[in-house]
Amino acid sequence: MAETFSSKAERTRNNNDPQIKELHAKIGQLTVEQDFLADAFGRIR
Repeated sequence: MAETFSSKAERTRNNNDPQIKELHAKIGQLTVEQDFLADAFGRIR
């Protein structure tokens, strides 16, 4: 019943929650990899 009164934006946001969580996890993974590689290349030079 609550879905009946929710706005289209709310429904869209709720439908995208798993995708958003997945994208946040990917961003975190790429950030860690970038930091690791930056440190590794910094030690080589």
